[in-house]
Amino acid sequence: MDTEIPEIRFAMEAQTGRIDPGGSAKEATAKQFPISKSLAGVSMKLKAGALRELHWHANAAEWGYVFNGRCRTTIVDPDGHRETNDFGPGDVWYFPRGHGHSIQGLGPDECHFLLVFDNGYFSEFATFSISDWLAQTPAEVLAKNLGMPASAFANFPKKEVYISVGPVPPATPGEPAPGSENLPPLTHKYCLAGQAPREFHGGSLRLVSSKEFPISTTMTGALMTLKPGGLRELHWHPNADEWQYFISGRTRMTVFGSQGRARTAEYGPGDVGLAPQGYGHYLENIGSEECRMLLMFNSGEYQDISLTQWLSANPKQLVATNFGLPESVVAKFPTTNVFIAG
Repeated sequence: MDTEIPEIRFAMEAQTGRIDPGGSAKEATAKQFPISKSLAGVSMKLKAGALRELHWHANAAEWGYVFNGRCRTTIVDPDGHRETNDFGPGDVWYFPRGHGHSIQGLGPDECHFLLVFDNGYFSEFATFSISDWLAQTPAEVLAKNLGMPASAFANFPKKEVYISVGPVPPATPGEPAPGSENLPPLTHKYCLAGQAPREFHGGSLRLVSSKEFPISTTMTGALMTLKPGGLRELHWHPNADEWQYFISGRTRMTVFGSQGRARTAEYGPGDVGLAPQGYGHYLENIGSEECRMLLMFNSGEYQDISLTQWLSANPKQLVATNFGLPESVVAKFPTTNVFIAG
């Protein structure tokens, strides 16, 4: 067993990342953030009309959250179903592993969104792009496949485009013509910002699991706020790692790894953190403004066990014996789950 818990903070937004004429991308994978073996993230920006080209991910599903601006996604599944959706701040998408899709900025401002993948070793910079694929395919084969002369492919890109630049697409029709749509049985879009938050003394939580968003079978996401001094109480997750992207404020997290091991880090906007599955941890607002953060879990089912929940569920005599305390002291412990303390 390692004698020390690995680094639990990575300054993703401080990286240079990839910069293209139509946008940019910065990633946090297990390569840059070694403790994060199950989840990876990409902060991406697309200018108006810029297109994250048609592509698919062979080894990871994709969960997206829009911070600012507007974008449009189109996804096609193995049964030929297609869904096109427009997204704005607070909206979420989920694309199953291997499903072909694209993302395009709708303007007028740059669109900024976070992508999270259920594989820490996934790299957005090593995805399967249509331009890269066709560039590696002989023109004669493309001609036979698409029923066109080989000369038609002379001006196709000779390498991966990644982000192409084009006009802003027209608005989608409000009422599609009958029979023109072939929608999937489950939608790929969920409006997390429209969900009524769970309010606590020290903050709030909006959570979207497969229960609220059935297509999201491998990931759960949450938007959490902590008021100044707020504490996401001591807890652990039996079934998933917790990956965090910090949006605003100053936060401190301590992760407990058994056998006397613990690690503490402080986070600001654009930082990424991780608490491994089963490791006890807490998050605390250490600044004077509200902290906002996205929490991601590599399971479609959300589970946690909190300190107050655990202690209150046990007989008081048992807890008193465990700590060598009088039962009168244990009787003062909270009797319900605190979740976020003030």
